[in-house]
Amino acid sequence: MSDVVERTLSALPALLGPQHPAAGPGRLPATSRLGSLIRSITALTSKHEEEKLIQQEIASLKAMVSAPTTTLRLMKECMVRLIYCEMLGYESSFGYIHAIKLAQQGNLLEKRVGYLAVSLFLHENHELLLLLVNTVVKDLQSTNLVEVCMALTVVSQIFPREMIPAVLPLIEDKLQHSKEIIRRKAVQALYKFYLIAPNQVQHIHDKFRKALCDRDVGVMAASLHIYLEMIKENSSGYKDLTESFVMILKQVVGGKLPIDFNYHSVPAPWLQIQLLRILGLLGKDDPRTSELMYDVLDESLRRAEINHNITYAILFECVQTIYTIHPKSELLEKAAKCIGKFVLSPKINLKYLGLKALTCVIQQDPNLALQHQMTIIECLDHPDPIIKKETLEILYRITNGQNVTVIVQKMLDYLREGKEEYAVVTLAGKVAELAEKYAPDNGWFIQTMNAVFSVGGDALHPDIPNNFLRLLAEGFDDRKEDEQLRTYAVRSYLTLLEEENTFYPQKFLQVMIWVLGEYSSLATDVDPEIILTRLHSLLKKTFVTSDTKAWIMAAVTKIASRTSCSKTIDKLIKEFSSSLDTCMRQHAFELKHLCEDKVLMKNLLPFDASCNDVVVDASLSFLDGFVVEGLSHGAAPYKPHHQRQEEKLSQEKALNFEPYGLSFASSVSSSGITGRQSPTGLSFGSDTSGNSAETGHKETNTLKLEGIRKLWGKEGYLPKKESKAGKPDEPQAASCDNLLAGRVTDPSASQSDQVSSFSEEEKEKQQLASTLFVGLGSNAGVSLMGKMDVATQKFKRKSKINETQNSEEASDIQNSDASTFGPLLDTVPVNKEDCEGNKHTRLRKPSLCSSDTVEDNLAFETPQSLKKPGLNDRLSDSRLSPLSLFADSNIEIFQPSSSALCESANKTSSVPSLPKELEELPHSEVVELCQSDALALYLCKVWKDDSLLLAVFASNKKGSALNAVNLVFEKAEHFQILESPAHQFSVIEAQSVEHCQKYVWMDKICTQGILPGSISYQSEMESCLEFSVTLSLLDFIRPMEMTTEDFGKLWLSLSNDVKQNIKMLPSQDSLSAALSTLQQKLKLHIVDIIGNEGILACQLLPSVPCLLHCRTYSGMLALWFRSPCSALPDGLLYQCQKVMEES
Repeated sequence: MSDVVERTLSALPALLGPQHPAAGPGRLPATSRLGSLIRSITALTSKHEEEKLIQQEIASLKAMVSAPTTTLRLMKECMVRLIYCEMLGYESSFGYIHAIKLAQQGNLLEKRVGYLAVSLFLHENHELLLLLVNTVVKDLQSTNLVEVCMALTVVSQIFPREMIPAVLPLIEDKLQHSKEIIRRKAVQALYKFYLIAPNQVQHIHDKFRKALCDRDVGVMAASLHIYLEMIKENSSGYKDLTESFVMILKQVVGGKLPIDFNYHSVPAPWLQIQLLRILGLLGKDDPRTSELMYDVLDESLRRAEINHNITYAILFECVQTIYTIHPKSELLEKAAKCIGKFVLSPKINLKYLGLKALTCVIQQDPNLALQHQMTIIECLDHPDPIIKKETLEILYRITNGQNVTVIVQKMLDYLREGKEEYAVVTLAGKVAELAEKYAPDNGWFIQTMNAVFSVGGDALHPDIPNNFLRLLAEGFDDRKEDEQLRTYAVRSYLTLLEEENTFYPQKFLQVMIWVLGEYSSLATDVDPEIILTRLHSLLKKTFVTSDTKAWIMAAVTKIASRTSCSKTIDKLIKEFSSSLDTCMRQHAFELKHLCEDKVLMKNLLPFDASCNDVVVDASLSFLDGFVVEGLSHGAAPYKPHHQRQEEKLSQEKALNFEPYGLSFASSVSSSGITGRQSPTGLSFGSDTSGNSAETGHKETNTLKLEGIRKLWGKEGYLPKKESKAGKPDEPQAASCDNLLAGRVTDPSASQSDQVSSFSEEEKEKQQLASTLFVGLGSNAGVSLMGKMDVATQKFKRKSKINETQNSEEASDIQNSDASTFGPLLDTVPVNKEDCEGNKHTRLRKPSLCSSDTVEDNLAFETPQSLKKPGLNDRLSDSRLSPLSLFADSNIEIFQPSSSALCESANKTSSVPSLPKELEELPHSEVVELCQSDALALYLCKVWKDDSLLLAVFASNKKGSALNAVNLVFEKAEHFQILESPAHQFSVIEAQSVEHCQKYVWMDKICTQGILPGSISYQSEMESCLEFSVTLSLLDFIRPMEMTTEDFGKLWLSLSNDVKQNIKMLPSQDSLSAALSTLQQKLKLHIVDIIGNEGILACQLLPSVPCLLHCRTYSGMLALWFRSPCSALPDGLLYQCQKVMEES
């Protein structure tokens, strides 16, 4: 227990009231009970013991607060203990309503605890807050200052937006109160209202001005929060207050405030920071207003000389304000010196502060980067990743056409080492932007984008691949350069797809596929049959998602339109015409019919027409005859969308008497015993939908982890993660070392003489500085992010459509059907909602076949999983010589290295399949669990009558044998592995597959759970892969055959039951149809159907029965489950609801 908590506990007696030494052991005082609980928890040795103790405490508190004899004083003590239990992360929602009652009924001390509990328990959108509004209104009208303060405090913390008008007049009156604490809390409440509902406080802006001029410093400081927000929205409306803010800052800096506001001898530091931010907003691009601030900013810089963290914060805000307002040379010099002190400081925090300030001001003064260039170079190799990241941000802002290759290389190096997904995604977007803006040649641009796609993987923002494809599609001003870039991309991607057993991120695969589909004909020396064969082989890969397969089919269709005949296309059509995947089957049929009419196919899929507009008849006038004929036969006329919505809303205004559906947890506690009655002779007299055992009141005090994938373990991230022993063999995701080699500019002659006297390390730093900061001199045209670039952009897009269309389509970047492509990283949305494109106002010819987002499968969840073998070698080895790219206007063909060819010749794909004795049993598809460069692990579920069989396949991908391969399933909470959970393969020969079988039972009821495991093997060194298998309740349910008589006897002997009414869909027009759906989806056995009633039976392996009685009435299906296991009926009812809604 930390010292802070101990000090807090020592202050609790004042909150809980006076102690009673004479109290007997049966009636301990409040402090003793809470202290005893805390001491008991601190003495425990495990989390399990803590959970058990807290559950006992919560059960005791629940009984105590529900007892009618509990006094308000005892209720206050219970609230404090509930707050402590909630603080530890245990739910105590039963006490929320009692906290509100305590705030309504108690005396001052009890009301204070009630308000405290409410503010900690509830959020501002909680429905119970409505019960507190009347209490707040009453306390705001009270003559007791303490009650008014408590009400204002609650209002400023949590208060429903729709109830603001009920208290707003009362709070306005409190701005004129004689006590300063009331006025200050009233201003804080109005600040809260401004944040959640600014329109409701616009009429009292004049009262904010009075608060700014209040005689109490606290009231004035509270009003600054409101003004900071208002000035951010509209600074021009508050220019007249600049002198007031300057005067306040002068008084604060001059020490005119009471000493109570000092912090480490610094006068009101947080007040200074707030005022500096306000002045920066008011003085931006305004010379006249900025002149009023110069003196006070100079004074602030001069007085902030104490070596303390808070003074560093004030200096940082001063520097930002000085560079934000209209510049003054004297202040800029002082601010530059201040930044230099920060950057050169040996303390990491101050160094980061200096780099952050340098990042903010580098656009106004790029020479600052030249002054500290050696420090920036040293920060690139700093062990702290935050320092390194901020340094890269500085380099990003000073990038130009002369230093882009070196800066991009540094960014890619950081990306390969990056662990944080957000940092990888953000930096990858910046690399893509720089690559488009300053690329020196086509080869460098394609290779850099390949590195971005491979390192960033499926976590990349969707705009990056989409805009890259749009750049290729729209082209540039030079048609010849267009063909060169596209041809280079085609040859590059053909080479990357040569090796079969290589993992690529899905977004990278989609980029390759689209380019090959659109421009593969530019590679005239490559047979289209070879391209089709490689695309066909991709369709068989287990790691390729269904979305990517749709892209492949679209690319095959485009290539087929430019070829006369192809055996691969015929084979593909035959193979997927009978596929279980409806989308793939549809693509195959479309391809088949298009191949039968080549003329139509060429007209539909012209070459390089992805950016051409498609002229459509928006009114669908060609269907007029069909519509007239339908109306003449009595068809209903068409209703617009808004009319249908209005009719739907009008129908929904009526009272809805349908019962709510239960939302079941994955693990449910026991049900009570209900009365015995045979369902075979039962007629539902009352259509009750509640659980007879009151399942709605069940409570579970443990964390609900069922259905949550186990992604983290003791060793870190589980999917696709190898142990540390295997890390030396793990290649990087993409490398651009060779790509960028030879592009560094030599140092100048004047610097070379000076460098000769330094050590080798210093020479390297000097050379790197000369390449990073080239073009930042006073006479050089500096190209900064956010400013007009002097250097011409390498890839200047050519407008293939008229200007008005381009302006409309700039905001039409979509992920689905990627028919248009926006400028590369013109905007980088921050949240997911910003990533969604607007609806198209014009129809474009689709050229990318994909859904809105590419769903990541098990292997593609983090950038860590992108580091797969083989990709780096080809990105680094299979690379063009930079000097040969534009020699005689001929592009050198992108050829793989000899080592890659040898590796490709030695690798063959091993596709596991079930043994013959298991193929006839119902089973799932063979899915990949994990893989490395040496071994791949696959799994297939086989649903046997007596158990669930897991068939596990271990595939050796190397050319040499793997020894001591050990497969182990870890102990899981809900599942039991029959016999041994481990299996050892003594040896797995080269390019072969071994398998084992494990039988599993469900040990504890859950709707879905995780069975973790690992497999270790010995290759060059010992390696280990971790995996997880998702199992559901339905994997362990089997039909249970019995007669109607046996059903009735068993029904009477079962105690736990659950009832629920479910609305039947139109497709389920009869009881037999509904029962057939349940039989097929849930593996239930239909025992008998009598009229509108039916009975079904099933069992949970190995032998736990569950009976179901169904009855239809008024479009509803009444379900009644019974089982000896308390949680099984709830789990099956959840599955029934899910199945009936989906069917």
